[in-house]
Amino acid sequence: MSAGTAYEVVIIGAGPAGLAAALYTGRARLHTLVLEKAIPGGQILLTDWVENYPGFPDGIAPFDLMDSFRKQAERFGALVEIDEARAVRREENHWVVEGQAREYGARAVIIATGAAYRQLGVPNEARLTGKGVSYCATCDGPFFRDAVVAVVGGGDNALTEAVLLTKFCRKLYLIHRRDQFRAIRILQERVLTNPKIEVLWNSVVEAAEGESHLERAVVRNVKENRVFPLPLDGLFISIGMDPHTGFVKGVVELNEWGEIRVDPRMATSQPGIYAAGDVADACPKQVATAAGAGVSAALSVNEYLERNP
Repeated sequence: MSAGTAYEVVIIGAGPAGLAAALYTGRARLHTLVLEKAIPGGQILLTDWVENYPGFPDGIAPFDLMDSFRKQAERFGALVEIDEARAVRREENHWVVEGQAREYGARAVIIATGAAYRQLGVPNEARLTGKGVSYCATCDGPFFRDAVVAVVGGGDNALTEAVLLTKFCRKLYLIHRRDQFRAIRILQERVLTNPKIEVLWNSVVEAAEGESHLERAVVRNVKENRVFPLPLDGLFISIGMDPHTGFVKGVVELNEWGEIRVDPRMATSQPGIYAAGDVADACPKQVATAAGAGVSAALSVNEYLERNP
């Protein structure tokens, strides 16, 4: 191979999907490299506590969970290296992952780069993330029992999360910048008939405020040009996700949202390239499902390499 070190499998991304895949490929005695551009762990590190991952009845800190993932993968021989994948190309009978530091040859590739939650970009949003500001109602909703919360967004996911959160909170504000929702009709009906939900139409969040935790949002009614404080315990931002797929655009098939299209075996449109986790179009955005998708991709890679020695 013209690339640097040759591996049987290169996994791009060291979140739950990537590290779960590395555990299985490493245990299968496949020479495995995991590339991660930042800190191993993925989006889960943005949350404060994980209490819905099986095996931890009292919950676990996100860093501790992902550190265990990494150690277990490394125990079976997987190598974790800090480098950012910039491109993937075909070269003769193998794939080459172009990193920022160097190139890596691989007989098979698993893409597990995840997706980033879209942020509002308002003051204090980043500082209060995990301290009242959240991007995942399924993950964090149970922490807000009998609380006052708000959801920002007007699509299917935002309305679904709003209805889910009413199982826990006592009051919910749904903040939408327009005067009508984009969500499907049945979700709109569920929201508009729910006594716990108050819709703030034509409104945007201009800031999150609080010292050690979220205390309020600053909201502007864009139609009336009126600014007012909204006392809150939780602010859930649900305005979409951006999959990290720019580096493989034109290499594998993507859907309209930029996610990688995969079949039930996590195979992409290119032989030898698989995808798992939030970056793929077949995985709910949860740690447990990401790990399962990573395992599925690893098993498929093992079968692929056996068929293509």
